[in-house]
Amino acid sequence: MSDRVRGTQERPRLCVFKSSRHIYAQVIDDTRGHILATASTLGSPFPKGEKGKGKVGLARQVGWQIAEKALALKLQKVVFDRNGFLYHGRVKAVADGAREKGLNF
Repeated sequence: MSDRVRGTQERPRLCVFKSSRHIYAQVIDDTRGHILATASTLGSPFPKGEKGKGKVGLARQVGWQIAEKALALKLQKVVFDRNGFLYHGRVKAVADGAREKGLNF
């Protein structure tokens, strides 16, 4: 259990999942088993990513969106769970976008 990332009520887990076409982010309280906030490129009103950035630009916008939802719930600190993906590209862009909007991890 020590090698797994766990979220608490005070510091929930920001979990990122990516497929070949979309990226998803969830804020999860593992003690209660509740999903507190979600954001993804699937079905979201994202016109295009940042100019010249493509999927990475969209991932940064998902980071902004999940951070805004978490801050609306008065959550400022989270634990980042990259879900086994390497910390670069779209996963890093989600983390950077969330940090830009004020989440701490």
